[in-house]
Amino acid sequence: MSEVPPRAATAAALLIDALRRAGVRYLFANFGSDHPAIIEALAADRERGLQAPAVVLCPHEYVALSAAHGYAAVTGEPQAVLVHTDVGTANLGGAVHNAARARVPVFVFAGLTPFTLEGELPGGRNTHINHLQDTADQHALVRQYVKWSYDIRTGRNVPQLVGRALQLATSAPAGPVYLTGAREVLAEEVPVPEVAADRWGPVARVPAPEAVVDELIADLQAARAPLVVTSYLGRTQSSVDKLVAVAERLGVPVVEYNAEVLSFPHDHALHLGDDPHPFVAAADVVLALDTDVPWIAASAQPPAGAKVYVVNEDPLQESIPLWYLPADHHVRADSGLVLDQILDRLPAGEDPRAARRAAEAAAAGRRIRAEHERAAAADMAAGRLTPATVARVIAGLVDEETIVLNEAISVAPEVWKHLPRTLPGTLYGNRGTSLGWSGGGALGIKLAAPDSTVVAIVGDGTFYFSVPSATYWIAQRYGLPVLTVVLDNGGWNATKRNLRRQYDGGAADRTDRYWVNLQQSADFPGIAAAAGQARGTTVTRFEDLEDALRAGLDDVAAGVPAVVSVRLDPISHQAEDPV
Repeated sequence: MSEVPPRAATAAALLIDALRRAGVRYLFANFGSDHPAIIEALAADRERGLQAPAVVLCPHEYVALSAAHGYAAVTGEPQAVLVHTDVGTANLGGAVHNAARARVPVFVFAGLTPFTLEGELPGGRNTHINHLQDTADQHALVRQYVKWSYDIRTGRNVPQLVGRALQLATSAPAGPVYLTGAREVLAEEVPVPEVAADRWGPVARVPAPEAVVDELIADLQAARAPLVVTSYLGRTQSSVDKLVAVAERLGVPVVEYNAEVLSFPHDHALHLGDDPHPFVAAADVVLALDTDVPWIAASAQPPAGAKVYVVNEDPLQESIPLWYLPADHHVRADSGLVLDQILDRLPAGEDPRAARRAAEAAAAGRRIRAEHERAAAADMAAGRLTPATVARVIAGLVDEETIVLNEAISVAPEVWKHLPRTLPGTLYGNRGTSLGWSGGGALGIKLAAPDSTVVAIVGDGTFYFSVPSATYWIAQRYGLPVLTVVLDNGGWNATKRNLRRQYDGGAADRTDRYWVNLQQSADFPGIAAAAGQARGTTVTRFEDLEDALRAGLDDVAAGVPAVVSVRLDPISHQAEDPV
């Protein structure tokens, strides 16, 4: 069946058809005055029985892009985000930063203000806002975050532009792309070009040079204290088992630093937690595998003479202006292929050196986990509401297949220490730094994994940033129930911590004047209930925690979004400035 008229179509119809043919399933849309031709094309599709791509209405653009980001994080498949001219593009805000830093493929389309104003062409300016939305360079709002941006200038090559956009978005390193089109162009009726959607695939994955792989294997085999540091190898879920196999065969421990996904099972004997610095400082071979910042140079560095390998799709982090990591080899390669290369070259049989390294690493891992246990046990025994006790209680209520998002920021490491995940695809974080991603991100993940229980753990500041009025409206409208657990410490702890790192004991620290105090007066479950009929409660006593969390999990199992807000000790008691 032909999915567009056989001889002619509008540019807007060709745009939608090209996305459909490329496999895009969802349009996360916030429509505006620039989209009449697109809306008409979608309506005509529905009349002809074409239901894809499905439209997911999003009252805020930040949530729309975050949802597309979450969907791509699970599936690797780019979805489309439609926004309104310059103002809708501006409302994407930090979400486009997140998508860029996380290297997720997303297709963003925005209209441009009409370029005729005397009735010369269909779609020309017809309201005063068309003048006010005319900017000198709309693309500048996102240019430093997108891999490619362009403007549709004629409908005659729209399928080719969509093909190029998605090809660039999905080629490593993946990322968002941005396409625009004015109303006059979108309304243009043109002959339908013949374009094969299956000939616009991403660039092929690249292995490492064989000589480098052989040198890496030899160095790891001979090492006294080797170390693998990773943050997002598990984005390709099949790579997790490969890393486990390499680590076991070579007796090499793994640290997940600032984990975006699960890259190594947390209960594995060779897992050494999330802090690389004690081990980096003593390592003689370090493999930085799919990680942006394997260690903080001001905290620890490998000793002189240590061999360092950086393996990444972008080993020089070309999108970050100030970044460097001295290494013996910077290797631009696909991590999964590199692990295959290592496994293919490893000789059969037991290696006593590997067994010794594995035993030493396992002992270190046991010490780390024992310390975590002691810290949490003390809080549990005392009945304190802390990130550790909340994570421990959640861990006792969910199964190993539950998907957990962690955007708790300053206490995110505490969450992973006490809520360990073991299966690929059950842990997600945000490699970007624009807080609030988990609101829409959790919805996109639930959309991609509808049969999974999804739990998002956030801070109170994160909850505000997530645009909850839009997040919970979408959750209720489209049946995307997620349990959100808010760790409410009454403010921005990351800001306080950074102040103390730089001015410990200074005037702000001595007098509790951090200006981070958000109080603990907001009814977070009430906000979600008002926006999307979510259920929930606020917990102020440890003895009520388990029942509240259990009820929240029951709610999402029944298809209802839920929010459990947990009041922790406040980080500041600063009085407000008089205003």
